[in-house]
Amino acid sequence: MKKIVLTVLLGLGFLIQSNAQDISNNAIGIRLGDGDGFGTEISYQRALGSNNRLEIDLGYEDGDGFDGFKATGIYQWVWNIDGGFNWYAGAGAGLGSISIDDDFRRRGDFEDDSEFFLLAAGQVGIEYNFPFPLTLSLDIRPELYFGDFRDGVDNDIALGIRYRF
Repeated sequence: MKKIVLTVLLGLGFLIQSNAQDISNNAIGIRLGDGDGFGTEISYQRALGSNNRLEIDLGYEDGDGFDGFKATGIYQWVWNIDGGFNWYAGAGAGLGSISIDDDFRRRGDFEDDSEFFLLAAGQVGIEYNFPFPLTLSLDIRPELYFGDFRDGVDNDIALGIRYRF
């Protein structure tokens, strides 16, 4: 009985290891999106293992009556679908600042204002790694904001273009 259990465990371990996805050590690029989010972000990914990584994004937005920045860090797990296609999911947090003009149309009469905010985020997406060092991704990132003006949930849908190295 012990030999059967050991054989099954070794077989499962081999199957899981053979299905593991090797991801690039580093990738840098941009993440283009909006969903009342921050539009374009500079995006950096760093592998932490054979199937997990850290994504760090820095975004800036200059809108009609406001401007702000946001920094977000997401821990991701990556699974291979087929060939160069992967899907990934993760969770993380971020912080930012927003500066609002007194003529911002979504607020009543008030003076210029600025605020610091925190956020919690999740992320689910799909990516394709080309044979050359380029990756395209499409993901959705629900973000829960904690602040006075910027509070509640926003969904950020984005297309990512990154150079792998």
